[in-house]
Parts: sequence; structure tokens; C-alpha cells
Amino acid sequence: MRAGSKKAKVWIVVLIILGVAALGTMIAFFVDAPVRQELQAITIGNVDFTKLQDGTYIGEYNGMKGNSRDAAVEVTIWGGKITEIRILKGALDKSGGPARLTEGMTIEDLFQSVIKSQSLQVDTISGATLTAKAHLKALENALKQSQE
Repeated sequence: MRAGSKKAKVWIVVLIILGVAALGTMIAFFVDAPVRQELQAITIGNVDFTKLQDGTYIGEYNGMKGNSRDAAVEVTIWGGKITEIRILKGALDKSGGPARLTEGMTIEDLFQSVIKSQSLQVDTISGATLTAKAHLKALENALKQSQE
């Protein structure tokens, strides 16, 4: 076997591997597209923070077009203010702690902004906007329960 023939075979194998990887990425992108579109259309409503009742509430966001970004949170309200928000389902790592998203930020960082401002109208995490919106929607659903 000639050296040029070996090189050609190696290149063919490399190109096949790259082609399969590119195809897999494209398939994943198109499969996730409906979920991304659904989350992009979600609006985070205004919650009247002056009407929050003390207690612990659980809220969820479950996508209609897929569950890859479903989220559940537990919020504690004390003295009419949000004092703690805990992720029950969603952006968690394998150990159950908050998963690092873009630029090392976590959903807990987002929730700290909510607690500090006592508002859902906070900046999302750049590069993880859809994940952040799913968690904010779950939080909104929990807060609505506190007003019933």
C-alpha cells in the first residue's frame, strides 16, 4: 500500500466523521427549534409584589412543544418579600447544584437579581435567555399562587 493511498483513506475517515457530527448538530438544532420558538414567545407577566402572602410556593413551567427546558422552583415569601428561591427542576448540574451557564453564571444569579429588586423584570442571562425565561415563568407561576 502506498503512503499517498493511506493519507487519502485517513482524510476520507476524517471527512466522514466531520460530516456525521455536522449532521447530528443540524438534527439537534431542528428538533429543538419548536421549543426555542415557544420560549421566545413567552412573556413574563407583572406580578404585584405588594400582594405577596407569606409562605412557600412551588411553580412550574412545562413546555407544550418539548420538555428540554422545563423548570420548577420553590419560593419562600416572608414579611411580604421574596426571601429565597430554590431550583427544583431545570438548570441543575449532576450533583443537584445550580448548573453553570454562559460566563459562569447560574439561574441562582438571576434569582438573586429578582430578590434584590423584588421584581420579575430583570435582565436574563446573556447566552442562556431561554433557560432563564423558563425559570422566570416557573417563578411567576409560584408567585401567582401566593396572591390567591
